[in-house]
Amino acid sequence: MSATGLQVFDKTLQTTNIWLDEITARLGPDRQHAWKVLSIVLHKLRDRLPVEQAAHLGAQLPLLIRGVYYDQYTPARQPSDCDLERFTTEIAEWLADARPTDPREAMAAVFATLSRHVTAGEIEHVQEALPKDLRAFWRQAEEAVTPPAAPRVGNQTGEGDASRG
Repeated sequence: MSATGLQVFDKTLQTTNIWLDEITARLGPDRQHAWKVLSIVLHKLRDRLPVEQAAHLGAQLPLLIRGVYYDQYTPARQPSDCDLERFTTEIAEWLADARPTDPREAMAAVFATLSRHVTAGEIEHVQEALPKDLRAFWRQAEEAVTPPAAPRVGNQTGEGDASRG
């Protein structure tokens, strides 16, 4: 029996909950806070990527997370330059109204989750589009993560197309 009446919604809720569980495992049990952290880091990451690269990453996100990823997206302003320090400062500023959270720990939690669920090839493309210090930070965050070898999220549920076309 479907919880929502639509399998695609059930699947995206299940997948989103898995992602939030992984983030809360690093940041603490507050799921609303995990959602805020995920949203902020995804927005800041998206805004650093060329439009085409942002779209390729978005195609591999679960439907619900893809919605927050594209919320308030302005492709005409892409990409904006940013090194690790500026990225971290922006994350900290956006988390200022939440419970105290180390912005680098928030970034590491989201980067590790992305690396766990998005194909290794796509993660590599995204990382290569980032400044060297931010790329190195992400790679350090993902050291213990085994990414999927093939597209998983989008193609299993009709949630998107993970191909690079």
